[in-house]
Amino acid sequence: MFSRFLHGIRSSKTPITSLESIKCFSSLNPKPSIRVAVFWDLDNKPPASHPPYDAAVKLRTAASSFGFVKLMVAYANRHAFSYVPVQVREERKDRKLLNQLEKTGLLKPAEPYFCGVCDRRFYTNEKLIAHFRQIHETENQKRVRQIESAKGHQRVRLVAKYSMKMEKYKRAARNVLTPREGYGLADELKRGGFWVKMVSDKPEAADRALKEHMVDVMDKREVECLVLVSDDSGFAEVLWEAKERCLRTVVIGDLNEGKLKRVADVAYSWKEVVMGKAKKEVEKVVGKWRDRDVLKKLEWSYDPVLEKERGSCCGDWDYGFDSDDDNEVENGTEMGDGGDWWEMDDEDSVGSSRPLLRGR
Repeated sequence: MFSRFLHGIRSSKTPITSLESIKCFSSLNPKPSIRVAVFWDLDNKPPASHPPYDAAVKLRTAASSFGFVKLMVAYANRHAFSYVPVQVREERKDRKLLNQLEKTGLLKPAEPYFCGVCDRRFYTNEKLIAHFRQIHETENQKRVRQIESAKGHQRVRLVAKYSMKMEKYKRAARNVLTPREGYGLADELKRGGFWVKMVSDKPEAADRALKEHMVDVMDKREVECLVLVSDDSGFAEVLWEAKERCLRTVVIGDLNEGKLKRVADVAYSWKEVVMGKAKKEVEKVVGKWRDRDVLKKLEWSYDPVLEKERGSCCGDWDYGFDSDDDNEVENGTEMGDGGDWWEMDDEDSVGSSRPLLRGR
């Protein structure tokens, strides 16, 4: 009885050889995509015409069309983070005027102001700001000090406990509080996924740091595609180095005939990135890159070690000739007939050379 049971189990097992199973197995091991790194020169190309967070998201979307975005870095000095664009300054002036009108009672808002943390409503913006600073800002500072003073497992527990509350406070503070310096460029870029680095105020300090980071990434072979956001022609040498190392290069800037755009494989403007035109044209660009890679694989390159191995496996061939034949070839004569080898026989000589037929 037990032997029949084992026989039934063995007979029920069928080999998995269907096409669908092979496809499922191949889907588990997909081909690795191109790794992309985005380097942003904030000193040369700040997001003045667009909000920082929206610009960061647009850049990430455009870069992700070329492959997997592994690194996004932005470099600038202190002046770039303290600078306030003209559009932001005008908005702050208008907001200040509205606050004065609401305080005097000459203007009433159409809808009340809601606190993003406790959902309380206020009929003037100044009362909302005062409430936010007195209650929620002091509570957040207490949480930060408590986390900084803790160590080990206790710190991990506090971070997990206050993470949602601190994130909710940050979202509400963006709409209520005005940054003390600049307009929150670093925080907004970090929120968009960029690693922001502040350098010294020396001339071209950001350019040197950005170049060193790009070369370091190329040396470690961490990416296959470089996206540079700048119009500074000083990065042309780094782009040439990247192309010599067979890396894809993409430049995003406003100069139509800049030196960087002539060196790079692909070039886009800020307007094209924001409108999504760059993402639509990526398929053509990636297709050209694939064709170029296929052609490079088909090109023949001389490898002395490989050619030596191929020659040794074929064996030694004997190409010896007789010395008499060599002398005749050197003298310009063929074996047998006289005369030069390049002279062709005339029709008479051809006819005379034929043997005569004897009459019967």
